[in-house]
Amino acid sequence: MRLERVKGTRDFLPEEMARRRWVFERIRETFERYSFREVLTPAFEYTDLFRLRSGEEVVKELYAFLDKGGRDVSLRPDMTSSVARLYVNGFQNAPKPIKWYYIANMFRYEEPQSGRFREFWQAGVELIGSDKVEADAEVIALFVQSYLATGLEDFTVNIGDRVLLDEFARMLGVRDDIGLMRLIDKKDKLSEEEFIEALKEFGLDYGGIEKVLSLVEIKGLPEEVLPRAEELFRSEEAKKEIERLYELVDLLDAYGVSKWISVDLGIARGFDYYTSIVFEAIAPNDLGIGSIGGGGRYDNLIAVFGGKPTPATGFAIGLERLIPILEWKGLLPEVKLRPDVYVIPIGREREVKKTSIEVVTALREAGVEADVELTGRKLRKALDYAGRLGVPFVVLIGKRDLEGGRVTVRDMESGEQKAVEIERVVEELTELLGL
Repeated sequence: MRLERVKGTRDFLPEEMARRRWVFERIRETFERYSFREVLTPAFEYTDLFRLRSGEEVVKELYAFLDKGGRDVSLRPDMTSSVARLYVNGFQNAPKPIKWYYIANMFRYEEPQSGRFREFWQAGVELIGSDKVEADAEVIALFVQSYLATGLEDFTVNIGDRVLLDEFARMLGVRDDIGLMRLIDKKDKLSEEEFIEALKEFGLDYGGIEKVLSLVEIKGLPEEVLPRAEELFRSEEAKKEIERLYELVDLLDAYGVSKWISVDLGIARGFDYYTSIVFEAIAPNDLGIGSIGGGGRYDNLIAVFGGKPTPATGFAIGLERLIPILEWKGLLPEVKLRPDVYVIPIGREREVKKTSIEVVTALREAGVEADVELTGRKLRKALDYAGRLGVPFVVLIGKRDLEGGRVTVRDMESGEQKAVEIERVVEELTELLGL
């Protein structure tokens, strides 16, 4: 029987893993500069955690199953719910704000497509305990800087607001405002004809459809969009929210990230728990990839999980969407997958093998990426192997070398060799490598 990968999953080979780790570390460094600290929760939770957040329908999108103890559990589809559960369990009385981040794998049972897999990785943050617009600005500024840290500059962070969308639903007389939000959130995946047809099926008349189409076109620079929003929304709640958006834009300018900021009143974001400002990042590409990350404010979720009402905001970066775009743009670094030094014992004498191990160990302790011949190859085949790897320097250790207290260092590019005293081999190679 031939075993295949499970549908929607991938194997990552060393070169790809090196590039992925490079992206992870650039983002991790940026998160920590903003004083966010790393957490990690279990890969599976009780399914009720996700039911409480999004209702029974969400189970269809989960890897949900009964474990051997009969417990109803699911692989995590995101980390926000898990982090909220962690907070409720033990951190409600901790000093605020709490600033946590994660880089972890998630799981969703959905049809694989471009940039979408059943196992995928996200990097995200959660800022818990502040309802101030300063917290929104901090998180969105970090969102921008995280992409910049990977070398990506051609992208836009579109900002919307769920309060204004809820107000819009009331203006239309829509009872199922969550259903309308979900429909608007899917608009970019549909043609205009499909979107209009879906609005009809939702129950909107011609006038309502025209208003929705007008709303989703209100997007652009903040100084252009926010005055239009003031004309459209007249309730006191909406006016306060628009003022919050004005203040947010001012703060983002102070953070130096306004170049990447746009306002899009048609952004809904898919999750039902967002309560105010929402945002997502879009990077133009020819790969069929849409949003590369997003987030928003969720002031009610912690109470849903049994905690005291606590404001929170955060985001997640879709690494399976970001990394292909970075590769497409040529922004990922060249990867070195070979050691700097390869130690080859010549012969099978125990002292030769022991000294070879001692030399490679000393090199490694000095910070040199070093490897040692482990298969017992003859000298010629071992040199051929080192040449195929592209190793710059080889250390040859034979019985005669040891009798003279030396080893031979070979420059694989020039073919030149020199005898080096064993006590100086680490110093010699670190100098040659410029370490």
